[in-house]
Amino acid sequence: MTPTQPRTLQDIALARSGDKGNRATLSVIALDVTDYPVIERLLTAERVKAQYAGVVTGEVQRFTLPHLGAVHFVMHGALGGGVTRSLALDAHGKTLGSALLALPLP
Repeated sequence: MTPTQPRTLQDIALARSGDKGNRATLSVIALDVTDYPVIERLLTAERVKAQYAGVVTGEVQRFTLPHLGAVHFVMHGALGGGVTRSLALDAHGKTLGSALLALPLP
């Protein structure tokens, strides 16, 4: 990374995800717990839903886990009817996690 290159969420966090039915779950975990407040401020349920506009059709629930340095999301209506029913190529949780990590840091 060069000094002029903007930092992204991937520079301070990792993402773990899962999928079940038509729901995707996504946890964003700080690599260093001192960066958790930045992640908590940046990743609201509204921001995550906006990031996946057109993909997530239902509610996005957010759960903060400060003792783990993580924020967890449950995204309803995220998998086109379910992983085995969707016509989307690789619309699974891991792809959603990668897209979120590309968010620029403030």
